[in-house]
Amino acid sequence: MYDWLYLTIIYPIIFIFPAYVANGAPVIFGGGMPLDLNRRIGKKRIFGNHKTVKGLIAGICSGIIIAFAESLFPGYGFMLLVGTAQSFGAHAGDLLGSFIKRQKGYTEGEKSIIMDQYFFLVMALLFSMPFGNLPSIYGIIFLFILTGIMHPLTNLIAHTLKLKEVPW
Repeated sequence: MYDWLYLTIIYPIIFIFPAYVANGAPVIFGGGMPLDLNRRIGKKRIFGNHKTVKGLIAGICSGIIIAFAESLFPGYGFMLLVGTAQSFGAHAGDLLGSFIKRQKGYTEGEKSIIMDQYFFLVMALLFSMPFGNLPSIYGIIFLFILTGIMHPLTNLIAHTLKLKEVPW
């Protein structure tokens, strides 16, 4: 029973935690100059005002700090490399989703469940694949379910605390 619990729930959470932190940190530490410097492709912004240089740096650094902390535990030394890759991957996924939304005509803050909730997770997993130690398929399925629950919940909390303009 413990093996199933560890492999399906506990290890996947430990594994993806740097990506979760990297994805959420810009809400707290972001702001300032837009990453796209207000540039456009045609008449559409590349990313929009909510993707900032400060947020990107804060997110990646926060994820790496978590990865470093995890790597200090016995048997988790690999997490520094994996978590660093996830931190970059989470932001690549978030920026890709933002780029697609802008180019498709979504307004800033407009909801898209797939792009808002899952692009960061998919890219974090893809970026960490070359380094191994991925959770089992059941663990990955669990992460998709967990993300589907946690992402809207944490965004609602951030909105309630006035850290985000929209609750998604």
